Amino acid sequence: MKLLVVRHAIAEERDVFAKTGLTDDLRPLTTRGRERMELGARGLVSIAGKLDVLATSPFTRAAETASILAAAFGDLNPVPLGALEPGGDYEQLASWLKALGADQRAAIVGHEPHLSGFVSRLLGSRGSLVQLKKGSACLLTVAPSVGVGSGVLRWALTPSQLRRLGKDED
Repeated sequence: MKLLVVRHAIAEERDVFAKTGLTDDLRPLTTRGRERMELGARGLVSIAGKLDVLATSPFTRAAETASILAAAFGDLNPVPLGALEPGGDYEQLASWLKALGADQRAAIVGHEPHLSGFVSRLLGSRGSLVQLKKGSACLLTVAPSVGVGSGVLRWALTPSQLRRLGKDED
């Protein structure tokens, strides 16, 4: 399986949003975050190719990021997945991925430090081997077991690198 891991784009500041009285799961992307992710998504399409499935944390900022990716990749409907929420269950996420099948090209959108913890686990480490900035992505090849040490990191790109790739596609 090819697994594209994407951290949500720049969202409203937590402290400022908290003053609205709404819960953090409803915190949206900023206009700047949306615009930057649209360009970064074009860069992702240029290097990641086709996707078969796209799952996202149900939190607004991740779901909005997933919608941007779905539009860029075309023909995708993001699937909300509770295992991608902050502090979500790694075993549930691994089981969901395993059920997709070994020939799939999947993408997941979520939050830090949850995503880097999951990626590090796939790479065989309990420590954090990667750190994903807002709007960044990495690609792994994952064995059918989707267990500890079953992944190989193919690349990891920062948001600015993805945007540069997106500009090259103009």
